[in-house]
Amino acid sequence: MNRVLARWYQKYFSDPDGVALAVVLMFGFLIIYFMGHMLAPVLGALVLAYLLEGLVLTLQHWKLPRLLAVTIVFVVFMAFLLFILFGLMPLLSRQVGELVNELPRMVMRGQETLLRLPELYPTLVSEEEVRKVMRDIGTYVREMVQNIASFSLASITGIFTWVVYLVLVPVLVFFFLKDKGRIMSWTSALLPAERKLTTQIWREMNVQVGNYVRGKFVEILIVGVVSYVTFAIMGLNYAMLLGALVGLSVIIPYIGAVVITVPVLLIGFFQWGWGAEFGYIAIAYLIIQTLDGNVLVPLLFSEAVNLHPVAIIISVLVFGGLWGFWGVFFAIPLATLVAAVITAWPRASHSVLVGNDHTEQAVSE
Repeated sequence: MNRVLARWYQKYFSDPDGVALAVVLMFGFLIIYFMGHMLAPVLGALVLAYLLEGLVLTLQHWKLPRLLAVTIVFVVFMAFLLFILFGLMPLLSRQVGELVNELPRMVMRGQETLLRLPELYPTLVSEEEVRKVMRDIGTYVREMVQNIASFSLASITGIFTWVVYLVLVPVLVFFFLKDKGRIMSWTSALLPAERKLTTQIWREMNVQVGNYVRGKFVEILIVGVVSYVTFAIMGLNYAMLLGALVGLSVIIPYIGAVVITVPVLLIGFFQWGWGAEFGYIAIAYLIIQTLDGNVLVPLLFSEAVNLHPVAIIISVLVFGGLWGFWGVFFAIPLATLVAAVITAWPRASHSVLVGNDHTEQAVSE
């Protein structure tokens, strides 16, 4: 058993570059896992600075000085952030409140629809089963309303924390962009000297992750805006709220599209019933999802690494369980990183291992 473990260790950890990469990955994982909550503003600012760096480099390519490029990008970023905070969020909050107030009426209409099922399909559905479903729905709705109320009360205590984050994150973003060279030099000095493999994987992942993350933000904006405009034109209630949810649903591949379909169709049903308008909204939503999956995604992620759907779902579950929203958002890049590390990890050749075994045997003799 000891010889098997020794050969495995020698095969995968005999190269100094492999050991250095393992140290860097383990150290980064431990910091995020144990200190992620405390460093949330720093990590969020790092992500935002990473996203904005592409715009800064584009302006630098147009012969603008680094500081001027950073200032322009930061001003645009702050304008977008203020629009979300003071323009979009109040509208979304109001629509959430209206939807919560409308829930009892929706539940009553749903109960009326369920009560007609035994009359229409007596051989398939019994009245007792319908009443049981109605009780379960009523219990679920009451619990949901209580959770929303408790969340609202609990969120009051966290207002100060959010205010601090809203001040700290933009400041950190600015300095991460402005002093990128100094920060990178300081970070490089802390890394192991043998980091050729680490640098190689970082350069490969930097291009792939950058394209993916920026493309994902563009996809969220396009899908969200198109959904909102479509729902608003067709007169669907809570168009802005549903448009925002449809846009955010693209963060979770496969699962998000399926989950968000339920509220879109339910609100359409409670608004129009089984009418032509409900059919039109269902067809429009299907067209949006089809164009997103077959046109927009291939255009934005043409250079993305092809991962199997099972690998994507597992990565969403694992990284989402570890790091919440950001784990879900970066699930595909993290899965790509894992695949790249496994592929590029140095391995000792079979002849070297056999030779070492012979040497060990000769020494022992």
